Amino acid sequence: MRDANSPSDDGPAEKGSLRADSSLRGDVSTEPGSVHVISGIDHIRIILAGEVDADLASELQEATTAVERSGLPVEVDTHHVTFMDSSGVAFLARLATRSSYRVKLLNVPPTVKFLLEVTRIGELLDVADDAPAQAGPPDDVA
Repeated sequence: MRDANSPSDDGPAEKGSLRADSSLRGDVSTEPGSVHVISGIDHIRIILAGEVDADLASELQEATTAVERSGLPVEVDTHHVTFMDSSGVAFLARLATRSSYRVKLLNVPPTVKFLLEVTRIGELLDVADDAPAQAGPPDDVA
């Protein structure tokens, strides 16, 4: 297995770059992050996707400003988040402290749940239970 500094048949690798080696292609995948703000009549929904990190700082700040200006309840859909660093955690904390309502998180993947637990930010937010309700007979039916 070669790393970025190992020479290949094409010559030495450039410093700081990774080759598109077939053995690495499946292991290395990055999905750029995105922030979408959807304003409704009675609430705002923020959709986070991909890598939520420092590269999204300005977009996260704009989303926070939109929530503050609206004065509406906010839902944050994190279903498509593949990575989140302290920038994303700080964003959720800012929303929780600046919104007049409890912030509701929807479709929370395990990686984000882990961060909410470790940082205890989850205590400031309402995490929607994604498990569907089981249909069955009422308890008093034999």
